[in-house]
Amino acid sequence: TQSSQPLPLPAPPTQTKDGEGALRTANDDSIAKFDNLGPMVVNSDGTISRIHNWQTMTDAERERTARLVNKRNQTRLQALRESARN
Repeated sequence: TQSSQPLPLPAPPTQTKDGEGALRTANDDSIAKFDNLGPMVVNSDGTISRIHNWQTMTDAERERTARLVNKRNQTRLQALRESARN
């Protein structure tokens, strides 16, 4: 039988391609970005997921995707907050 436990995250590499630490974060008021894992996606039901092909994307694809995901996350979070108030 298969376990219902979620799969663990992959171990971070010892160094990133730019020579900095393995797991860097960049924070502002609304986003936390983990370079190796990609942005977290807020689904319309409030659950969170990741972009599975993040590591195979080019830097330009990652930038565009992160911008899109951030904007969509903001919209979805606002809708979830409004539905929670009602």
